[in-house]
Formats: sequence, structure tokens, C-alpha cells
Amino acid sequence: MQRLTLLDGPKFQITIKRLCHQLIENHNLFENSVILGIQPRGIFLAKRIVEELKISLPKVKIESGNLDITFFRDDFRRKDGLLIPSSTEIDFIIEGKKVILVDDVLWTGRTIRAAMDALQSFGRPEKVELLTLVDRRFSRHLPIEADYIGIKVDTIASQKVIVSWKETDHEDKVILLSEK
Repeated sequence: MQRLTLLDGPKFQITIKRLCHQLIENHNLFENSVILGIQPRGIFLAKRIVEELKISLPKVKIESGNLDITFFRDDFRRKDGLLIPSSTEIDFIIEGKKVILVDDVLWTGRTIRAAMDALQSFGRPEKVELLTLVDRRFSRHLPIEADYIGIKVDTIASQKVIVSWKETDHEDKVILLSEK
């Protein structure tokens, strides 16, 4: 396997800061906006985004939570074994709000579609936006595009994008794995 580091070190943190500045440009003081990390790996990016926003906007309350999509996926019945869902943590109303869905990698679009289906259980948002750290272009199965993108990567199906988080993997890094 060939490993190519796409993002790490200071560039990783700069990318998160840039995404936060773009959010501030579009959502001002987040009066009517909420941030939802998609379980399991989108929650790490969502937490980082919220932490960084609190530094830039210390007096602003930013509502955030986690969204589990396990039983909304179109492939959940095809998996072998017992499914163990993650937790959904939404302690606010999303009805009429601007929802920013956050995930680490956008690839086929199926995860985002499942997240939009799951979101409907909590009300009807005014608008839904997508923020992703890595956009794997040219692999979409559904017509879904991100509003906020950390980095764009042109990949083929045999390649893998691995996002490592300090919280679980001891380092912040994005790696592209390819067969030799």
C-alpha cells in the first residue's frame, strides 16, 4: 500500500480555522443555526469546529449535537451481525433553524442522505448545509455536494481516505491509501 499524507500538523488546524471563518461569514452569531456531527466520525470534526468558534465568538452560545444514522442507512439490512447504534444527542429544537451537518469525509453521499432522513425525525429545518473535512470527488452515488470543504481529493474507488483524530488516534492527519 502506498500512503500519501494529505493534511497534518499546522495545516490541519488552519483548515479547521478556515472552515470556522466561512461559517461565521454565513451564520454571523449563530442565532438561528445549529451544528450536528454525524456519528461516528463526524462528531470529532463538529466538536473541533464548535471549540474553534467559541474562541472566535466567546460570548455566543452555539447549539450543537450528535446525530446517529445507523437505521436510516440504505444498506443497514445488508450488514452481517448485530448493529450497534451510536447515540443521538440533540437537546434543542431544529424546527425552522439552519442546520449544519458535519462529517469527516464525503464520498458517495449515502451517509449524508441518511443524515437528512434522520434529521426529519426532529422537525423541519429552514435550511440544511454540509461541512466536510475531505471531499472525495468523482465518487458520488447521489447528487450531494458540501457547502464547506476542508480539502478536495480526486480519488478512485480502490483508494481509501483515512482521517485520524487526536482524540482517538493520537494525531490529526488525513492519509490517502492506494494500491501500488
